[in-house]
Amino acid sequence: MSGRHIVVTRPAGQADSLCAAIAARGGIALRFPVLAIGAVADVTALEGIADRLDAFDLAFFVSPNAVRYALEPILAHRAWPAHLRAATVGKGSERALAEFGFAHVIAPQSGFDSEAVLALDEFQRESIAGRNVVIFRGDGGRDLLGETLREREASVEYVTCYRRYCPDLDPASLLDLAAHGHLDAITLTSSEGVPNLLTMVGEAGWQLLKHVAVFAPHPRIVAHARAAGFLRVIETPPGDEGLIAALESHFQQASVTLRP
Repeated sequence: MSGRHIVVTRPAGQADSLCAAIAARGGIALRFPVLAIGAVADVTALEGIADRLDAFDLAFFVSPNAVRYALEPILAHRAWPAHLRAATVGKGSERALAEFGFAHVIAPQSGFDSEAVLALDEFQRESIAGRNVVIFRGDGGRDLLGETLREREASVEYVTCYRRYCPDLDPASLLDLAAHGHLDAITLTSSEGVPNLLTMVGEAGWQLLKHVAVFAPHPRIVAHARAAGFLRVIETPPGDEGLIAALESHFQQASVTLRP
């Protein structure tokens, strides 16, 4: 990975760990967030749910962003009910909950999506039927979790606690590297980030970037990248560890291929 230019497209403030891991291996991490995260303009729903938390049996947080943007205003308003279990998916979200003092979080230990959550014992019909569940998420997002829990006879309420939008960034330095053949990889960690990236670089930029190898840690992101027209899309294991392992393997193979 030494000397390789690798684009990190995570939102600002969430890219440090991956950039550090790339740098530790001699790579050059290029921060180009294709998704921006911000607080919702209207906090009425969050304030209302804070007053009604005692009525819920389970609180699900879809991401580290959901943890932060839900818990900061809620805990400033009131204490978290002792009986209300927290659930999430992904190690990053578990760490975020731990930072707020949550222990014994319900989360899958393998698999990092709604399907993995729905396979847990706590989310089976015999466990969830008749329970009241609140799901903290961003604007939009998948409805699979809530729809399936309703099918399993749970009562589900969504609360939007943050918004996602396309950043306004100048891609000139990125495209200059690509034009000279010095852009080696792009990491994509959000399905929504794929169309955002294409919008941000424009048609001329897209013609340069579509030849660059893309690394994505989930089949949905891979599918979006391939549908967009990227010519080399590599599915990686989840998390920073999975991305780094796939990048190292890819560049090691490339080095072997180039040897005389």
